[in-house]
Amino acid sequence: MKEYDIIVIGAGGGTKLVTPPSQIGKKVAVFEKESPGGTCLNRGCIPSKMLIYPSEILRFPQESEKFPIRFPSLPEADFSTIVKRVSDTVDADSASIPVAYDKNPNIDYYPYFARFLSDKVIEANGETFTAKHIFITVGTRPLVPEIPGLKETPFWTSREALRPDSLPQSMIVLGAGFISLELGAAYAAYGCKVTGFARKDVMKDLDGEVKEELKSNLPFPIHTHSAIQNVTFDGKNFSVTAKDKEGNSFVTTAEKLLVATGIIPNTDDLGLENTKVKINEKGFIEVNDFLETSVSGVFAFGDVIGRHFFRHSANFEGEYLFQNLFLSETSSPIHYPPMPSAVFTHPQIASVGSTEEELIRKQIHYYKGVNRYSSSAMGMARMSTTGFVKVLIDKQKETILGAHIIGDEASNMIHHLVLGMNLNANLDQLLNMIYIHPALPEITRNALRKVKEERKKEKGF
Repeated sequence: MKEYDIIVIGAGGGTKLVTPPSQIGKKVAVFEKESPGGTCLNRGCIPSKMLIYPSEILRFPQESEKFPIRFPSLPEADFSTIVKRVSDTVDADSASIPVAYDKNPNIDYYPYFARFLSDKVIEANGETFTAKHIFITVGTRPLVPEIPGLKETPFWTSREALRPDSLPQSMIVLGAGFISLELGAAYAAYGCKVTGFARKDVMKDLDGEVKEELKSNLPFPIHTHSAIQNVTFDGKNFSVTAKDKEGNSFVTTAEKLLVATGIIPNTDDLGLENTKVKINEKGFIEVNDFLETSVSGVFAFGDVIGRHFFRHSANFEGEYLFQNLFLSETSSPIHYPPMPSAVFTHPQIASVGSTEEELIRKQIHYYKGVNRYSSSAMGMARMSTTGFVKVLIDKQKETILGAHIIGDEASNMIHHLVLGMNLNANLDQLLNMIYIHPALPEITRNALRKVKEERKKEKGF
């Protein structure tokens, strides 16, 4: 049996526990059954944004008529070349990871599937391994729903949709979460006729007002509250039979079918049944406030624990574990700062903190300020017809409870409010700074000013 200081299963977010510990003398073994870099690099965040950004450029001529600026003809994208550039870039980045590990004498990289034989013993490629600290960061994979006929068809998940041979003329998208909305919007911009289906509503966890704004401006139609009856494929096209909320059946046909209905943790083949590591009813690994599993010395983080499904949250957890286990003299539980999120659809969405619906449900008293993009100098310059900033402020402390932005550059705009939440800045402090004029953050300032007006009506100051 080979013995290490650290074993890491999963070279995605798990990389936070590979190189940093090796630099302080720890011997590390890292196992990865697929391409190094995990979902984010190979099948998620990075390739999707590389595919999405050019699609946003394609929208400029479509939206320029209002200025008015007219183009002699609509632009055409060399879709196959764009996809090749995306794939070549992420493949090269992924391939560079083992090369860097090979140069480090304290890291052994094993490109093999690994599973537990017992609490602290791992088997891979016919060998056994153990370590004082074991980190499970195996992530998740697309969930394939039990729909009659679906599994007998060559449907796509996000993995295939990010590496297609060519642009399909039409595509059906099952699901209405961030993956389906992002890829559906991108494909629609490239010229594919996209039709969506959602079992319930679009982005069910979004703030209600943001959701309604999104639904009014989506670049492709979505049949919400639809029950899929079956899926067939005739060798050329997919046919999806569904029932609407009134119970009426209808059939939609398209060249491709993208299934983006959720995720499932990669814990079913880890051999956890050979250990005392506990998982919940959905298969996610249970951890305590120190990210430790029910087995001492075995930790888990990232998507596989089911807390936050972002690479930035996995990075935060990995950095916490490195600091807490190997650098700090005393151990302390993890404390998550406000966790922001973004949806890179069209229009773009970003959020942090509570939604208004959550505050109402918890009976937390709040002020609300909403300001549309159009009610700002830069919004006037851009002739913005969609989008707003919404801030929710605690009535007692006057700190930020939640913030939600839909519109241009929302993922950049939100950071001002994330910082405010991190610093517990109050309303007056957020307004007592100079905002560049004219710039998009003035929309945030105006939303905060509306909160101040609301406070004045209630308190007189």
